[in-house]
Amino acid sequence: MTAANLLDFDLDALAAFCQSLGEKRFRATQLFRWIHQRGEADFARMSDLARSLREKLAACAVVRPLAVRSEHVSADGTIKWLFDVNGGNAVETVFIPEDDRGTLCISSQAGCAVGCRFCSTGHQGFSRNLGTGEILAQLWHAEHELRRRFGKDQRVISNVVMMGMGEPLQNYAALLPALRVMLDDHGYGLSRRRVTVSTSGVVPIIERLREDCPVALAVSLHAPTDELRDDLVPLNRKYPIAELLASCQRYLERAPRDFITFEYCMLDGVNDSERQAQELVRLIGEQGPVGLVACKFNLIPFNPFPASGLTRSSEQRVQAFAQVLIAGGLIATVRKTRGDDIDAACGQLAGEVQDRTDAQVRMTRAPIAMLAVARSAASAPGTPQQETR
Repeated sequence: MTAANLLDFDLDALAAFCQSLGEKRFRATQLFRWIHQRGEADFARMSDLARSLREKLAACAVVRPLAVRSEHVSADGTIKWLFDVNGGNAVETVFIPEDDRGTLCISSQAGCAVGCRFCSTGHQGFSRNLGTGEILAQLWHAEHELRRRFGKDQRVISNVVMMGMGEPLQNYAALLPALRVMLDDHGYGLSRRRVTVSTSGVVPIIERLREDCPVALAVSLHAPTDELRDDLVPLNRKYPIAELLASCQRYLERAPRDFITFEYCMLDGVNDSERQAQELVRLIGEQGPVGLVACKFNLIPFNPFPASGLTRSSEQRVQAFAQVLIAGGLIATVRKTRGDDIDAACGQLAGEVQDRTDAQVRMTRAPIAMLAVARSAASAPGTPQQETR
């Protein structure tokens, strides 16, 4: 009989497991607190559990952490862990400390099948989904390791973003119980406003998340038109922009924040012209396909890697793009790059993936016509987006 990994269970599932052992629900709550609030994996040290329960657990259960292959610390304090998830796969997790919060960026898959052009993970391909326990083990390790390291009894991680390797909404069955553990007051007690799921736009699952566990939502937009987004984010061919925006509008009815975050990776000569910023204003504003979508744009300086064939927009162009959005009544901020000296910045997470999808062939053969058209338009003399570099 294989021992049950208790990191796989939210509180309801753990209560059901304890009931199968002849125990009452309050024992599950005690056990849940030991695991998630205290970071304890040894049942023998769970002192307020009955000895009989500890003996039962020792025989049929385990709290199984992920093995740490490596840890890297950036000059700015960012920490990146590489976790072994077996089968030759490893995923990366990043802790970003700031004065007023500590944010953990968690992976949901070994690799990613979406294949966004500007994402290092996508170029590595896809191996498999992570289990609930593997998702939570990243938070479990980071939270309790950082407490030990910094000598703190209180929570170190105040925010969780599902923005690591993988498309979280393509692993919904494992994601949902993991979110519930993060939010549970007997677990990590995080606010719904401080847990963010980032998606490239899996519309039907956005609808499910809205009903099941509405947390903060971030959507990888990256283009103002379907033609360009089809190239940059291939999932757009299945769920085009108008359909995605309508889903975002519906999500706002249940969202813990009164806005959706649109992530927009700034790619030199591809999606960064002032004309394209104006197109975004028209797309999202009151005259857009679904009316005004309350949102905030997070402009992300691209973090280059060789296989992408793309380069970062200049700071001047990023600021000009932001000003067009702001002038159009939208909120726009430029994300500060953190951890780029240890390849921990946005879009750089790669880990180790035993690809089952022939990603290198797929990415090479994928259409790039719109990228060429966009670059040509950006460099054409006399066009509104021309600027001196």
